[in-house]
Amino acid sequence: MKLLRCGKNRQPFQNKRLISTAMPIVSIDNRRLYRQISDQICRLIDSGEYKPGERLPAERILAEQLNVSRPTVREALIALEVEGRVEIRGGAGVFVLDNKEIHSDSTSVSNSAVPMPGPFEVLFARDLIEPDVAALAAKNATAVQIAELSQAMGDMVCCSASDPRRLEFDRNFHFAMAAASGNTALLLAIQALWAPREQVVYIRLEDHFHNEQVWQRSILEHREILEAVKRNDPKAARTAMHRHLKNARLRFASNWRQD
Repeated sequence: MKLLRCGKNRQPFQNKRLISTAMPIVSIDNRRLYRQISDQICRLIDSGEYKPGERLPAERILAEQLNVSRPTVREALIALEVEGRVEIRGGAGVFVLDNKEIHSDSTSVSNSAVPMPGPFEVLFARDLIEPDVAALAAKNATAVQIAELSQAMGDMVCCSASDPRRLEFDRNFHFAMAAASGNTALLLAIQALWAPREQVVYIRLEDHFHNEQVWQRSILEHREILEAVKRNDPKAARTAMHRHLKNARLRFASNWRQD
């Protein structure tokens, strides 16, 4: 039993189940939730519930039926796209791919030997830590460390959204900020939180929403953080870093880009 779609000759959606009683949804715990959601959608596809070329239910409906957040569903769909199970078409929806179209070299996200947190989990965790890191940097940064931050900032400014070095320069800025906090444990924590950003799921999600306008806005946000550190203003540095990470989450949670 599929989700009922509204249309000219269709009844409004009333069925609260995502799939037929022959294949009930299993209980889901909170550990790496998006991976479990992607596995369930895979089972639906493999069972023929959704056929090649067919569009999956809207992100909002999937979230309601699975009782999870839309960001969790979005991460699951990105994982499926990475594995070649679906194609995300900006402004059109998410479509099931034929098994023959699955790339033989695609990375299996669900069966990864080293499970990684999802992009939204990472951003949430960073927002718990990095604002205070920026505040400490505003208190403790030496002249040399401020020069290193300024160099990282300069690299970002000279870089375009399409430059493959963009992620490296962004990472250098945040690592330099953590080093300037004067706390080695915090530096190690920030380095660990950045590792998932180099994974294919995070990169693919960013690809759907990143463009030159977004990059330039991000540069301005980094500049605000740097200026607060230069002024030795911990409160402003904390606020600027929190605003930057909040905006990053909002960008990832916005509607799929219209291509």
